[in-house]
Amino acid sequence: MTISAAQCRAARALLGWSQDDLVAASRVTKSTIANFEGGKRQPFDRTLLDIENALSAAGVIFIAENGEGPGVRLKKDNS
Repeated sequence: MTISAAQCRAARALLGWSQDDLVAASRVTKSTIANFEGGKRQPFDRTLLDIENALSAAGVIFIAENGEGPGVRLKKDNS
């Protein structure tokens, strides 16, 4: 699944992360994240995977298009 810019922004919001937090977790440059989220540039597939993996590791679940549009949510805390 390829995440959208809106999903990236929403995932950061759910986590309370700034772009700098995502930079640290994904090792993707801030300018790449800002340009992606701002709709100025589509990153390479590998870069999108790095972003998706960082957000997923922090507890985000990406929801694919299912007739209602793509989305995000947080994993349940089973502790």
